[in-house]
Amino acid sequence: MNTIHGQLVSAEESIFSGGGRYVALPGELGELGISPRHTPLITRIKPGSVRIETADGGEEFVFVAGGVLEVQPDCVTVLSDTAIRG
Repeated sequence: MNTIHGQLVSAEESIFSGGGRYVALPGELGELGISPRHTPLITRIKPGSVRIETADGGEEFVFVAGGVLEVQPDCVTVLSDTAIRG
């Protein structure tokens, strides 16, 4: 199973770091879904819920108050001023 490394970082701490199968989050122009080998992308994100489907089949939910998303083929990074684990 293909996985992508994900990092979700707030101004205070690292909220999540690990492998995942899928990441869904609220982009500036609509909902974004990121899978392994996604095209590189940098965009702003709106306040809302980030859903991470982990490599073991579980799910992580984190609320972010906006921020920036960077996608590379093997890594997804979310930078947010405020993030709260769901």
